[in-house]
Amino acid sequence: MKIAVLSDTHFPKRRKAFPPQLERDLAQADAIIHAGDFLTVEAFRELQKYGPLHAVYGNGDCTELKELLPGKLMLEFGRFRVGVVHGHEGRGASTEKRALNAFKNHKPDCVIFGHSHIPIKKEQDGLLIFNPGSPSDKRRQPLFSYGILTLGDKLTAEHVFFGPQ
Repeated sequence: MKIAVLSDTHFPKRRKAFPPQLERDLAQADAIIHAGDFLTVEAFRELQKYGPLHAVYGNGDCTELKELLPGKLMLEFGRFRVGVVHGHEGRGASTEKRALNAFKNHKPDCVIFGHSHIPIKKEQDGLLIFNPGSPSDKRRQPLFSYGILTLGDKLTAEHVFFGPQ
């Protein structure tokens, strides 16, 4: 199973359309996870056109999205448990720590978060920690990014990096 992982798309403020490579990966994905900051309901609806969408709200999302979406999700894909949160709320000195604290009692195999726009992939005590970065607002990062989560015998994550389109 392949899952496209996005966060901080900031549509239409930062970008009006998905880059071609991301469009291909969205079309081929079995599901999509978005870790918040769509900005508009229209951006959320556009992403839904590609397939099953699992999403949380972020601090930049409109009121309607904050009412429509949860602040965090615990997803199950077969034997794997995946926690999703934007990372702007809760306790912790950093976005990553806030994301991890949101799931400390849930025993996920992977925690996906956004907010910082910084691509992160690491393992800590058997837990995969993943921030896909942003496909539209790289801030101080050298490249734009999103992620692909692969669930098979193992759960793995990879970033897809790209330059300006």
